[in-house]
Amino acid sequence: MNRTWGHRARLRVIAQRVMIERGLLPDFSAGVLAEAKGIEKAPSETDGTTHDLRDLLWASIDNDDSEDLDQVTVAERLAGGLGKVLVAIADVDELVVKGSVIDGHARHNTTSVYTAAEIFPMLPLRLSTDLTSLRQDVDRLAIVVEMAVGADGRIGASNVYRALVRNHAKLTYSGVAAWLEGGSSPLRLAEVPGLGENLRLQDQMAQTLKGVRHEQGALGLETIEPRAVFDGESLTDLRQEEKNRAREIIEELMIAANGATTRFLAARGLPSVRRVLRSPERWEKIVELAAQLHEDLPAQPDAAALEMFLSRRRQADPEGFPDLSVAVVKLLGSGEYQIESPGRETPGHFGLAVHDYTHSTAPNRRYPDMITQRLLKAAIAGAAVPYRLEELDALAIHCTEQEDNAKKVERQVRKSAAALLLEPSIGHEFDGIVTGASEKGTWARIFRPPAEGKVVRGFQDLDVGDRVRVRLLAIDVERGFIDFVRVGSSRRFHQREG
Repeated sequence: MNRTWGHRARLRVIAQRVMIERGLLPDFSAGVLAEAKGIEKAPSETDGTTHDLRDLLWASIDNDDSEDLDQVTVAERLAGGLGKVLVAIADVDELVVKGSVIDGHARHNTTSVYTAAEIFPMLPLRLSTDLTSLRQDVDRLAIVVEMAVGADGRIGASNVYRALVRNHAKLTYSGVAAWLEGGSSPLRLAEVPGLGENLRLQDQMAQTLKGVRHEQGALGLETIEPRAVFDGESLTDLRQEEKNRAREIIEELMIAANGATTRFLAARGLPSVRRVLRSPERWEKIVELAAQLHEDLPAQPDAAALEMFLSRRRQADPEGFPDLSVAVVKLLGSGEYQIESPGRETPGHFGLAVHDYTHSTAPNRRYPDMITQRLLKAAIAGAAVPYRLEELDALAIHCTEQEDNAKKVERQVRKSAAALLLEPSIGHEFDGIVTGASEKGTWARIFRPPAEGKVVRGFQDLDVGDRVRVRLLAIDVERGFIDFVRVGSSRRFHQREG
């Protein structure tokens, strides 16, 4: 590769290559682009079965640079301490017809892939950032999930139906979070009468929902997924995105909407694509990790006990909590898709402490969400199920595999970006934490910049969660390899307090 290229260009070529190696399509075919070009406009006409909800105070909250807006939300305060929240999800299926050329590409990749240098969207941008995006100040068809939320945070009656909506404010996580914490109001928020009060109600509901989930054992983890920072074409930093109240609004309302979606389908006898995280097979290692911190966990997997442990650690050592989170996430394993249907039950989601969970709120970005949308529309219309059960089973396996491949692409390009950033620092020493230890090798993540590499020498007796000091030995930008040599004795988590 031409090393005179800018960092972004080098990473873009790497990303394209890794996409192909992992069986993902980096580019849209001529047929996909032609089909997308032939779609003239987004449908926005109501009929007798479609609600007209354009006057509600809908708003989107997303990343600063997001244009593929999948959902908008609004809340309403009800008597008796109850509230109602509505989540409107872009009706992508209205333009991406099952069996079309565009659908074939989406079905193959199953997800948008977000790399440091380039985004590989699941759908052509003409759709995902325009015709199927819930853009500000335009009318769009949507699937609405309506839920009653009790003062105690319990979800009551819910319903799913088709509607015409209008996004009155395209807001960002950073802007809304700063405003919730007492900062200035984002311009668009100030321009829409009543929207600020509505967002505060959504925030209140989200925090109440969050409290209930964590009482039930939902895990409060803080993972490390740094984003590349560029100055023009030059990579200048890797920066960790912090959780904030605005992100929690969307996270909690989407979890609630996903639960209501599965219950809606089940009540009508339709199958659903469940998002599952099994009880961790390496639970005994999590128990050992807790023991290092003088904490006891039960011998059998217990989400509530694990969350109580994590909560205590977050309070006792907020600085080191992300390190502990990384170790626990590695030991929990990965999620997968499974089909639940009448007479067949899935195991639920261990990390969220819920059984009724699917992916439904991001159909511009994930194919399982589009499948769910088609099932919902069939249920609403009382029509035949658009998929055979055997087809759904095969799709669940395929979506799990492709999601795993997409994560590997994102991780490898992230490592290539880290290698680029560390290229001038060969021979320097860093503090870090062991994030993986198996027969395949031992890996450590250094703290500044947040980058992970393999410990190629001195890895004996290291285990997940150990603190370690390493020297940067070598890097390989093209393969995303970073090699460390251990230069100091490791320390267990509990030794940080001394």
